[in-house]
Amino acid sequence: MKNVLVSLFFILTAATGAVAQQQHYCIIDSKYILDKMTDYKDAQTKLDNLSKTWQSEIDNRMAEVDKMYKGYQAERPMLSDDLRRKREDEIVAKEKSVKDLQKERFGNEGELFKKRQEFIKPIQDRVFNAVQKMASGKGFDLVLDKAGGISVFYADPKLDRSDDVLKILGINK
Repeated sequence: MKNVLVSLFFILTAATGAVAQQQHYCIIDSKYILDKMTDYKDAQTKLDNLSKTWQSEIDNRMAEVDKMYKGYQAERPMLSDDLRRKREDEIVAKEKSVKDLQKERFGNEGELFKKRQEFIKPIQDRVFNAVQKMASGKGFDLVLDKAGGISVFYADPKLDRSDDVLKILGINK
């Protein structure tokens, strides 16, 4: 019985080792790849500029709200109740419109998100297709991205195929 268990252990160990050796995998760094792509840098610059412009517009409008509020605070003792309520409503409405604009531009489904999809997604799709082409061409079963959410504690540099992906994309490092 003991011999059978020992034999079974060696057979399972050998089978597991053979399966593990048959799996081919590599690691890429998508951040490294994207940083080497000029169209990605250009798209990122466009997004940054658009974001700064929109943020400046929002900041200016918020400054107007602040100015209105300070003016109201200075005149408040001299205003009638009706006039006070009217001015407060104006300030609240103006502030709400600024917050709505901010949400419209920077919210989860806002204009910045849509522009990011428009500018960045096609580039990411090209990288994804190049990774797939490289992986199938070189026979890899698994490709890990060390730039993403996966934690890679150690990666042998010879497993990194980011430069192969850049080559497929026609980019020299």
